[in-house]
Amino acid sequence: MAENKKENWEQKTIEKIASSSLIEQRRARRWGIFFKLITLLYIGIIIYSFNSISQTSMASNEKITALVKLDGVIGSNLEVNAEDVVNGLRNAYAHQGTEAIIISINSPGGSPVQAGIINDEINRYKVAYPDIPIYAVVEDICASGGYYIAVAADQIFVNQASIVGSIGVRMDGFGLEGLIKNIGVERRLMTAGKNKGMLDPFLPIVPEQEEFVQNLLNEIHDQFIAVVKQGRGDRLSDDPSIFSGLFWDGNSSIKLGLVDSIGSIGSVARDVVGNENIVDFTAKASFGERIAEKLGAGIGSSFSNTIINKIKNNSYIK
Repeated sequence: MAENKKENWEQKTIEKIASSSLIEQRRARRWGIFFKLITLLYIGIIIYSFNSISQTSMASNEKITALVKLDGVIGSNLEVNAEDVVNGLRNAYAHQGTEAIIISINSPGGSPVQAGIINDEINRYKVAYPDIPIYAVVEDICASGGYYIAVAADQIFVNQASIVGSIGVRMDGFGLEGLIKNIGVERRLMTAGKNKGMLDPFLPIVPEQEEFVQNLLNEIHDQFIAVVKQGRGDRLSDDPSIFSGLFWDGNSSIKLGLVDSIGSIGSVARDVVGNENIVDFTAKASFGERIAEKLGAGIGSSFSNTIINKIKNNSYIK
């Protein structure tokens, strides 16, 4: 009996020690997270202070060549979107020392609506600030919606190997009605409005609906063509292949009048603007947004790893 009591006492003591150790580990982990957050906050304050100093120095009349970069696919929630680009342009024009603006474009295209908004804003600013020229400089690619934006510039510069063009409109989809039929699946779709299920990939295409969509694409294509002709004017060749959706390298695009000359950001600032003091006005995510994104990704990753480990260890099965 005494021996059993001794064993129970030793077991309880071990359990208490283990429990205390676990509690201390949890406290240490919490304090570690707390101090990491404090450190991040401190770094954020320092970076914000440097940004404030930089913005203060930009309030002068120092003569500059403003730069706004468009790098990526165009879309309302993508790398290149109208809100960010317009904000960058607004700040560039608002700076009293801006002598010219360079739009650096590296985009395969994307949303015609977002590209149209940017094109309209560039033309509006050109009227409001007629003494500030705006140039487009193409890097790797300036196609479709990217070119839609570029034609609003006073001149377009490219590299010899740049890809330019793709003036057209597309709509993608799949026809899977044969597949589901072969595997014995029946498609059941209920709609109010006979065209509400139009372009459903699991149903055969209806000729009248196909014609309707094609007319819609043609209308948007005509809008694209009108914008290009307005932007390029007499510089544009009368070659009909220009509006066929084809694309060309830099040298060929110069011959067709799609662009004006060979040039880079540096060479345009130096040789065309005459001011190599380039200041980047590209709208970027704030420090807080970047930290929140990283923290969110880190927390999500940590949580998912914890869940996976618990499942692997059968922690939920007792």
